[in-house]
Amino acid sequence: DISNRHGAELHASALLWLVLNCCQRLVPGAPYKIDTNDKGVLKAALHGTNSFNNQTNDAFLFKPSAIEKAERQIVKGLKYILEVDLSRTVCCKNGHKDPDLANCKFQPDGLLQQTFHCVFEVWTMPWLHFMKTTYFLCSPSDRS
Repeated sequence: DISNRHGAELHASALLWLVLNCCQRLVPGAPYKIDTNDKGVLKAALHGTNSFNNQTNDAFLFKPSAIEKAERQIVKGLKYILEVDLSRTVCCKNGHKDPDLANCKFQPDGLLQQTFHCVFEVWTMPWLHFMKTTYFLCSPSDRS
């Protein structure tokens, strides 16, 4: 019967939509959204920022000015997938072996102000005190 088959297709479509849009957390191994203020997110964002700072030739350090999006994936440990805006600070890079970025103020409006939009993937195994930035890609932001 056509009407029963159509009803079954609608039911299957609704169920698929529900699983894909509401229950991502239930799909094993799939990344899922988490709060951008989560303690693990903040640590991962700082780790990714340090990777960025270590690979740029900029005279100044950058620090997160916004965490736009955060996802976590359960792998052999945890993988954080983050979209972060990094802005230039007034802290000079040289002489800072392990700087506390919290004490670095952002550059004021002007020529030295610059922001990058970055995607970070940071893998951690907290029980081993292990954290590694496995991927990052940054591009100049129009928010500078």
